[in-house]
Amino acid sequence: MDTAPSAHPTSTAAPATPHRRRVATAAALASAVEWYDYFVFGIAAALVLGDLYFPAGSSTAGVLAAFATFAVGFLARPIGGIVAGQLGDKRGRKPMLVLALTLMGVATTGIGLLPTYDTIGVAAPILLVLLRVVQGVAVGAQWGGAMLLATEYAPEGKRGLYGSVVQLGVPIGVVTANTVFLLAGAFTTDAGFAAWGWRVPFLIGLFVLALAWYIHAKVEETPEFRQAERELAAKEQSGKNSPLRTILRHHLGTVLLAGGSFAVNTATFYIMITGVLDYTTRELGMQRSAVLTVSLCISLTQLVLIPAAAALSDRLGRIRIYGLGAVGIALWAIPMFLLIDTGSLLWLAVSTFVAGCFLSIMYGPQAALFAELFTPEMRYTGASLGYQIAAVLGGGLAPFLMVLLLETTGTSMAVSGYIIGLSVIALLCIKVLASRARSRGV
Repeated sequence: MDTAPSAHPTSTAAPATPHRRRVATAAALASAVEWYDYFVFGIAAALVLGDLYFPAGSSTAGVLAAFATFAVGFLARPIGGIVAGQLGDKRGRKPMLVLALTLMGVATTGIGLLPTYDTIGVAAPILLVLLRVVQGVAVGAQWGGAMLLATEYAPEGKRGLYGSVVQLGVPIGVVTANTVFLLAGAFTTDAGFAAWGWRVPFLIGLFVLALAWYIHAKVEETPEFRQAERELAAKEQSGKNSPLRTILRHHLGTVLLAGGSFAVNTATFYIMITGVLDYTTRELGMQRSAVLTVSLCISLTQLVLIPAAAALSDRLGRIRIYGLGAVGIALWAIPMFLLIDTGSLLWLAVSTFVAGCFLSIMYGPQAALFAELFTPEMRYTGASLGYQIAAVLGGGLAPFLMVLLLETTGTSMAVSGYIIGLSVIALLCIKVLASRARSRGV
């Protein structure tokens, strides 16, 4: 299985190296702060939101309600991807990224200030769900803009490596979110954490607005978009400029294959950082701070593994490396939960570290792979839709389904079976993508 390192090479004059680095840094920071804001909700959902916003007869019911709200953000992500994709393919990558960062900053700060159920009653969970929807729209819009800023500025033969700087936003976001929650827990009592300490990580998210201003003021539009502007203007005059219509009519299969290939990655990731946090603390009796520390350490290793896998894909091909990661996730699904079920912190670290390695092998080349599936005038729309479909099918429902599977079957092997099923779908989609790449001679 293989595909060309760059299916749509840049033909415009190469930007200066310092500007490339500034754009790559801005894209990485945008991704990091956006994912930080997104992940603090997942951690809070596993730790406190169920009791504060969804009081019920059992802790399981509260956690299910909190994870359902977590999933709502994923259902909203395709909306952000579609709207930002359409406008980003017509008006540019940068404006949509700035808008996404602004929305995320406002929504996350709003959650940090939101009164609980005890204070305003049923309005509290309703407002929480609405703010989570805004978070979902924002992150759905963000990924395509940040990813295209990085990949469309990449030097020849380094699109995978440059795309990986945006992917690093995920482990950076996880590390930062876990660190802030650990500090909030360390400097408050359990009662203080439940009362106000959990709000601090959300309020810190306000700084995302400063980054939005910086990108608006200091970063230029990508060379590939500028090159495509004349063609886009001609299509607009003739009334034919609709990237979404083009995608749905002629490239929907590619979008669905991209989404199907990546759902296992998002599902396993959110099971690891959110579902396992709830499972180990509520069911296995492990300490919250210890589990958060393990998650933090695993994410730190991904800061090395993700760019390494991406750089390797620049040499050996995207799909070859991407497929290797999917195979690894399938093979590790059962051993991972057998080790977690021991209740040992050491085996928890080993199991999630190995899983994190396979996730990184997939995630590293994914940005460049999705970008290369589409031409510049429809790339924001196509790549964003593929990614957000994977997020809905995999990530959004994964923690909720994990709790549901554990409650109904009484065994974590049901969760392993869920991961293996998504792995089979991923490998079938990857096989078709590889076949199409070979038929095009790339």
